[in-house]
Amino acid sequence: MSWFGRFGARLQKAKESFAQVLALGSSERPLDAEFWEEFEEALLQADVGFATTERILAGLRIVARQEAWSSAGPLVARFRRDVQRFLDLPNGEIRVDRHPTVVLVVGVNGSGKTTSIGKLAARFVARGQRVLLVAGDTFRAAAAEQLTIWGERSGSEVLRGLENADPSAVVFDGITAGIARGVDLILVDTAGRLQTKNNLMEELKKIRRVTERALGRPPDRTLLVLDATTGQNAISQATLFHEATPLDGIIMTKLDSSAKGGVLLGVVERIERPIAYVGLGEGVEQLEAFDATGYVEALFGEEIVKTP
Repeated sequence: MSWFGRFGARLQKAKESFAQVLALGSSERPLDAEFWEEFEEALLQADVGFATTERILAGLRIVARQEAWSSAGPLVARFRRDVQRFLDLPNGEIRVDRHPTVVLVVGVNGSGKTTSIGKLAARFVARGQRVLLVAGDTFRAAAAEQLTIWGERSGSEVLRGLENADPSAVVFDGITAGIARGVDLILVDTAGRLQTKNNLMEELKKIRRVTERALGRPPDRTLLVLDATTGQNAISQATLFHEATPLDGIIMTKLDSSAKGGVLLGVVERIERPIAYVGLGEGVEQLEAFDATGYVEALFGEEIVKTP
């Protein structure tokens, strides 16, 4: 079964956020000033973001003039196809090409970071990989306990330090231990909350430096966990984290609960990194590798493959 077939129903709220766009495209109304105003409003209401919306509209105006389109149908069809291409970036998923492959998982507390790590661990253990979880989020009460529970649930090993220990020291010990044990994949739960935003970003930079020292190379992947229901705040977080530590991809959680379906466009446009995984429920198996075609089919219907 296709990605859309398995998860289309869970993306109903996200689909509803683009209902106005679909309605605009189903008519033969002219591409006048009123149309462009309504199209802009529809994208903003879907939480695409102002800057991304302006760039989308500018590009579509150019295409409309070049193709001499006079009505909305072809333009909205072109928009749907462009969304699919825009979100279909390569190298999203984690690949265990080195032993150990080390992945730093960053994000603010409450975004679903630790839960996503546990679900990732379960995916790779099911493939026969030996996984180590490193509890580097030492400032959040019960973070290590939560990660330990996920370790037991997924069949992964867990390394944790003392509460309020230096996160970087715990990460260094974890990577060193993982190398010694011969694990295949190390997933690092990084700090998600400190006294100030600046302190958090400096801690993440330190964790990256320590990782490079322990490995003799940069981490293989750095993934940012974002909560889809936060809309524009997710775009802001992506910008800040990418400035602090270069990101390789995004894990978007709570996508099944979000009516802000355009946030994926805003995030990808802002940092030019792929959506790697999406959370579509609470179950351990409900973290899925992102599929751009399936997502756009869920938003706009399967006729996306037939558009010009």
